[in-house]
Amino acid sequence: MSYYVIIRGPLGIGKSTIAKKLAKLLGADYISIDDVLAEHKLDKVSEKEKCIPVKNFVKADDIVIPKVKTHLEKGKAVVFDGNFYHKEQIEHLIKNLPEQHYAFTLKAPLKTCIERDSQRQRAYGKDAATAVYKAVSRFDYGTSINTNKKTAEQVVKEILVYLPSR
Repeated sequence: MSYYVIIRGPLGIGKSTIAKKLAKLLGADYISIDDVLAEHKLDKVSEKEKCIPVKNFVKADDIVIPKVKTHLEKGKAVVFDGNFYHKEQIEHLIKNLPEQHYAFTLKAPLKTCIERDSQRQRAYGKDAATAVYKAVSRFDYGTSINTNKKTAEQVVKEILVYLPSR
């Protein structure tokens, strides 16, 4: 059964770790929207919006959609990892990938996200973590999963409950 999974949430929440573990367990293709943005120089913050504009996220979607369609046509699952702080980006993916999808919003207190970010090899900093946290928190999408005081394995196990059995 082909489907895709969207893992969204603020900086430092554990999206990449969780999405990679989930993709490995499912034998799925893993796509980091942040990597696509950076690779194509779309990760520039708009002074007006104080965040990456929605048009850049839509361009990133358009870059990966052909590859994702190929994987889905082969019956493979795909796991997306990104902040997805613009609802329009999610809606754009769904419009262009009409297959079954599952979305998860990962949650933890801002303090936890800032702490986790500070422990990274390449930390973004308190201001960036706060800005992304506020942007992501403007809306929930899909199933909310509290990651606070949970291991990545516990969160993946919780997500698997909502996905079709393999």
